[in-house]
Amino acid sequence: LNPELNSKSCSSHTSGKLSAEKSINLFHCLNELDDRSLVEEIQQSLRSGRLSTDQLSPAQWSALVFILLSSDLDEFDLEKYSRSEKAFLKLLPVVKASKKVLRDCKLSKRSFEALSEILSSPSNHLRELDLSLNKLQDSGLDLLCVGLKSPDCKLETLRLKVCRLSDIGLELQELLKSCGLSEISCDYLAAALKSNPSNLRELDLYNNYKLQGPGVKHLCGFLESPGCKLETLRLSVCALSEISCDYLAAALKSNPSHLRELELSSNNKLQDPGVKHLCGFLESPGCKLETLRLVNCGLSEISCDYLAAALKSNPSHLRELNLRYNDKLKDPDVKQLSDLQQSPDYRLETLRSVE
Repeated sequence: LNPELNSKSCSSHTSGKLSAEKSINLFHCLNELDDRSLVEEIQQSLRSGRLSTDQLSPAQWSALVFILLSSDLDEFDLEKYSRSEKAFLKLLPVVKASKKVLRDCKLSKRSFEALSEILSSPSNHLRELDLSLNKLQDSGLDLLCVGLKSPDCKLETLRLKVCRLSDIGLELQELLKSCGLSEISCDYLAAALKSNPSNLRELDLYNNYKLQGPGVKHLCGFLESPGCKLETLRLSVCALSEISCDYLAAALKSNPSHLRELELSSNNKLQDPGVKHLCGFLESPGCKLETLRLVNCGLSEISCDYLAAALKSNPSHLRELNLRYNDKLKDPDVKQLSDLQQSPDYRLETLRSVE
């Protein structure tokens, strides 16, 4: 057999859609024929950092899939290849085989349907999914939730952060308008996670400013589920208020033993009454929380009183408390917390307070 002819034949066969299995078989065939020219061409482009997926032929796409499937797939970052939906859909076999898929992929309905199918597949490897900076919205999340509630979904980490300020610069307002998850999103998400609660360990909803109290109330249906084993919950910049903390504290108090990290920073309507509700959870005998961040939450001296009293009643677990950028707090206000930090009877190791 002539390897060159077979390579051309392979190229013609890849002009249509190929399954992952056919792509792999195709390039195993080329390897057996000792024809690695197409694979080496793509590998050289990858090494040089000059791979442009905009111009790839069907055969070259198949070569890229083959190379990626033959490599370490603990983490797959689509941005290294192309921040486009076309690339995402071409590389779906790689997504399915990866343990971690990273963010900012410019995905739309078709992509979320495909992701949902992957999460529902018994052979999927996905354990961490970061869809931050995608225009997910309510309709996209509804599609994704079909996969999340599948018994075959083993996802441990889900990040749906709208944005990081440093990433988007002047595009902040536009992105916030187009990406933020709402109350109905939380209803979809909570229902899906409640039906399949035991695997998720980290949920990050940073900067979903439409979430607010009603959204948190839906989310609490998942948090108070007996099967929920969530260890990390991040709700920074989600427009939470006192009523949000009331819902949150009640849910966590009913199922307190798993959560280790709670991030509520930059919810400046939370304030002292919100902290008072949270302390009901902190002083619960089953609470094992180790990290609590309340940066820029409009807190004053009385919040320190609440926190100190809660820690005195349940001193054995909290290790980090961050109260930075609460403008009403002064050094004397946090003295009783500083005293707890110095005491060998408490586990508090890090106190970030007045700055």
